Amino acid sequence: MGSCVDLNADTMNSQPSGKASALGLLKRLMLLAAVALPGIAGAEYKYNFPEPVTPVARETLHVHNEFMLIITIMFVVVFAIMIYSMIRHRKSVGHQPANFTGPNSKLQWLWALIPFALLVFIDFILMGIPAVNALIEMEDTKAHADMVLKVTGMQWRWQYEYPEAGVKFISTLATPREQINNADAKGEHYLLEVDKPVVLPVGKKVRILLTSTDVIHTWWVPQFGVKRDAIPGFLRETWVKIEKPGIYRGQCAELCGKDHGFMPVVVHAVPEPEYLAWLDEKKAEAKAVAGGADRTWSSEELLAKGQEVYSKQCAACHQPNGQGLPPAFPALSGSPVVNSPLLDKDGKIIKDSHVDRVLNGKAGTAMQAFRNTLSDVELAAVITYERNSFGNHRGDMIQPAQIKTLR
Repeated sequence: MGSCVDLNADTMNSQPSGKASALGLLKRLMLLAAVALPGIAGAEYKYNFPEPVTPVARETLHVHNEFMLIITIMFVVVFAIMIYSMIRHRKSVGHQPANFTGPNSKLQWLWALIPFALLVFIDFILMGIPAVNALIEMEDTKAHADMVLKVTGMQWRWQYEYPEAGVKFISTLATPREQINNADAKGEHYLLEVDKPVVLPVGKKVRILLTSTDVIHTWWVPQFGVKRDAIPGFLRETWVKIEKPGIYRGQCAELCGKDHGFMPVVVHAVPEPEYLAWLDEKKAEAKAVAGGADRTWSSEELLAKGQEVYSKQCAACHQPNGQGLPPAFPALSGSPVVNSPLLDKDGKIIKDSHVDRVLNGKAGTAMQAFRNTLSDVELAAVITYERNSFGNHRGDMIQPAQIKTLR
């Protein structure tokens, strides 16, 4: 408070001179910087970056705060000098503009070279070295990695695979359609909730491999400091080492089509024993699903399972009522493809038939291949469901064992 009174006292004297006025303004600017700058780096996370929970995120926040501090100091100092000079050397107090074409004395050369040297020091030393170190750390994906997670983007969901454990599943949006269509109130995690979150152990370095089956997607979790493109035909890398248990949410950050906003990422970070128990549970589920392909399913079972698969995997494009969004997403109702014969007389796939289209997709269209993303049971169920729904009455079905043979 005392310094504020002193500053005010300076300006309450009789009419100040131009120099006194300029110095008073300079003092105010420097006081403002002294008060504001300590709060910039320590701002609450809701006004700054989200709370970092990985080494990469923490280093990114540190570099960001350091850069902001340096830039703010430069801004205040440069503008303070500029404003002081404009007021102190204004024409109304008798100053005339200098008339020279360039440095022609040692003093003038110093005025040119000293700021240049300061900028080089700030850019390459104060800012460049921390930035380079952060980039090197971000790209250090292989050193001391404890496990691998493969992430595959596809319109409009994520597939997660734990190659070393043989576990693979698809994670899709879990927000009810009623909320999306404004029929119900929005939930707490609207558009940021999934049916199957990815689970990772705390304190373990996870090497993440990313790719895509169709267009470019971006896997982004702000609290991890990770935002990496998933590009068709390429395998890209990043890594995380989560330091704090919790649920962390992100989303696709690359415009990827109609339902781009419906591709959330949800990661459950848990202690290692809990992660291992979850992994054992997933292995048992995968074994049970694989075993399901060896038994004969009834029509009712296939239709019920097929409706579940369709709502998660197909409805976004072909719509819940099967009418599609032509021409990009054709209707399934009355479709000649859906109503084509299942297989040829030898039990083989007919080119461009319904089974061929679901398993292998169609090049040059939005129809992707589901051969490697859905299980035998899921493929048989969704094919059977589509052939006997939306006004289609084929009355036939295909068994998971047949799909298993066709792979």
